[in-house]
Amino acid sequence: MGSIAPTQYWKKLADSKVQCNLCPRHCKLVEGQHGFCFVRACQNGAIVLTTYGRASGFCVDPIEKKPLFHFLPGTPVLSFGTAGCNLGCQFCQNWSISRSRETDTLGDDAAPERIAKAAKELGARSVAFTYNEPHIFHEYAIDTAKACHKLGIKTVAVTAGYVCAEPRKEFYAWMDAANVDLKGFTEDFYKKYTDSALQPVLETLLHLKHETKAWFEITTLLIPGLNDSEKEIRAMTDWIVKNLGQDVPLHFTAFHPDYKMIDLEPTPVLTLQKARKIALASGLHYCYTGNVENSEGETTFCHGCGKTLIVRHGYSIREWHLKEGKCKFCGALCAGIFEEKPGTWDSKRLPVRLNAFP
Repeated sequence: MGSIAPTQYWKKLADSKVQCNLCPRHCKLVEGQHGFCFVRACQNGAIVLTTYGRASGFCVDPIEKKPLFHFLPGTPVLSFGTAGCNLGCQFCQNWSISRSRETDTLGDDAAPERIAKAAKELGARSVAFTYNEPHIFHEYAIDTAKACHKLGIKTVAVTAGYVCAEPRKEFYAWMDAANVDLKGFTEDFYKKYTDSALQPVLETLLHLKHETKAWFEITTLLIPGLNDSEKEIRAMTDWIVKNLGQDVPLHFTAFHPDYKMIDLEPTPVLTLQKARKIALASGLHYCYTGNVENSEGETTFCHGCGKTLIVRHGYSIREWHLKEGKCKFCGALCAGIFEEKPGTWDSKRLPVRLNAFP
């Protein structure tokens, strides 16, 4: 079940320690010690990935669940993760996986070629590295992406974007799409509530925009009283427009009490609606709301004529008014990766045991 894999991004230090250079934590480890992420460790004087070929579960989902609204809408994606994370978010919604320190979490023997084969046989158009942070299983994710591309399967990273420059460049060269979780827009919030930093995440977004061909969208979980002020949302959306352009879809999602933040109230729908208005006023063409019922916040509107292009209900597509990726009413281009018709996966969820695929 699984194996130890060598890694590239580390260096030896003078005091018999080794330093991991995958993410900005730069964990300095002694023999036998695991990094903050749990899955990278020091063995025989080198940093290794301890969970290569082990996964915490597989499921075929609608691509909209990632969330990706402008990347092959309506198509199925085979999703999986491993264990651990290089952030320490107090509000983590997947903490049983991301904060896991038990290898028993990793129940599936999942070689890259097996994952690609399963995706192909299940009719999935893409494979998503999700549930926990894909950067920490860098080598495994890239090998899986290579196997997927050989079979015509696209790859998706659902990530917090907290990674160093060199591994970032290698990683996103193999990704067709990404959703980056922008936790907030102040260094203070990142330090206090995620035990990380904002700047490397902004650098990941800039890299995706200016150095790759990957389609990407952004998600921000709005937490009442912590990162939902109009000032912070305006600063964030202004930065996105200035540095990434008007066509990057932004998803504001509702917080629900979880992990170490069980005493806070859920995010009001009104907060999400206000945030969406601020984003649109900043010049963004596409802004959505999630984790709540809000039909306007699920709909794609044409930035040219204002008419509806894609009407969704949850993860289901109810109306489609695109022709060759353009508004069929005025001809304005809708940014994204679209086919002539949307997929028909709808909102189905199909758990998968990879052992069924030899």
